[in-house]
Amino acid sequence: MSNIVAIVGRPNVGKSTLFNRLTASRQAIVDSTSGVTRDRQYGHSDWNGKQFSVIDTGGYVMGGDDTFEQEIRRQVALAVEEADVILFLVDVREGLTPMDEDVAAMLRKCKKKVLLVANKVDDSNVVNNVSEFYSLGLGEIYPIAGISGSGTGDLLDAVVADFDEGTTEPTDDLPRIAVVGRPNVGKSSFINAITGQERNIVTPIAGTTRDSIFTHYNLFGFDFNFVDTAGLRKKSKVEENLEFYSVMRSIRAIENSDVCILMLDASQGLEQQDLNIFSLIQRNNKGVVLVVNKWDLVEKDTHTHKQFEELLKSRIAPFDDVPIVFTSVINKQRIYKVLETAKAVREARSRRIPTAELNEMLLPIVKEQNPPPSVKGKWVKIKYITQLPTAYPQFVFFCNLPQYVRDPYKRFVENRMREMWDFHGVPLNIFFRAK
Repeated sequence: MSNIVAIVGRPNVGKSTLFNRLTASRQAIVDSTSGVTRDRQYGHSDWNGKQFSVIDTGGYVMGGDDTFEQEIRRQVALAVEEADVILFLVDVREGLTPMDEDVAAMLRKCKKKVLLVANKVDDSNVVNNVSEFYSLGLGEIYPIAGISGSGTGDLLDAVVADFDEGTTEPTDDLPRIAVVGRPNVGKSSFINAITGQERNIVTPIAGTTRDSIFTHYNLFGFDFNFVDTAGLRKKSKVEENLEFYSVMRSIRAIENSDVCILMLDASQGLEQQDLNIFSLIQRNNKGVVLVVNKWDLVEKDTHTHKQFEELLKSRIAPFDDVPIVFTSVINKQRIYKVLETAKAVREARSRRIPTAELNEMLLPIVKEQNPPPSVKGKWVKIKYITQLPTAYPQFVFFCNLPQYVRDPYKRFVENRMREMWDFHGVPLNIFFRAK
């Protein structure tokens, strides 16, 4: 099941600090000035083996002068609409404010799991201040210190408590393909074009409790499930902020898929929003096909295609072994090439390399031809290689001194494996472990 956790609250209560702690990153900007977070942040986290996405929303403000406030309020509303669990952050040091009461009034109306989190409880002098927040009527309070991580374990236990319930996904072995991307890049047009008028698409087979939809596509020799794609699911009742909405919906589509078709607008190139979605695909270990749509609108010469492709790969590096298909959906140019490529990527993602073959072909390279360089006079000796039994390609290299294997060497090994076994469009995870 795909799960989303949204962090909401008024400005400067520590949402971005908590986001960074949950995602083990420094992705969100943290500043003492209120209202720094206006662009949304999306991250991936797990606790006790249960994975989920985390959204850091902007501060929720009523009746202020900030021109961003209406936008932030709308995005909080969207987070509430889409999330499975909402973490409502308050600041114990500043105490209960009218703005906290505004947020609480909004959250009491929603039917989602809301956890009231009292932040900045980092010394015994402020512990007693927690009790005043019971007046918000949101039940148990989870005191934490976002900076040090104190109390976050109990909070995370409560966050993931229900995450394994209510999942209904297709049990067949069909590929699950999601079409994702920014608004107005042609996702709905693409789906309409490949389904055509002779729709051989059945009603949604199954969906999770949070409305992820799997729709069977069986046409023109292709047989797979579309996941949560534009035009194939109900619209949200919440007023849409298109950029934010697209990523909220993309998170679920990505997490429930095997392969993602990431559509770009050729006239706009690869924008930050596209990179955010690409990063989500990569971090979730999904296969990916980049589709450059509206290629018919671009003025071209003999080098345009190659230059555009090189520019895209430079922006998505280091994971740049990704198929790129240039299309014009409106003219139905190369739209079935997209499906063929997605099918090939799915096959690569599920590829199993026998242990004997791995060791026969790769071991001579990493032991004799190009062994890891020495570090502090220590030589790494790789003994044995095997693939882990997971849904996507992960490999373990057993060696004597795994701590001395550096990232450049890992990239070298990954590139050789991509060449030898064609993992085009698939993230690879490579681990070095002590024998």
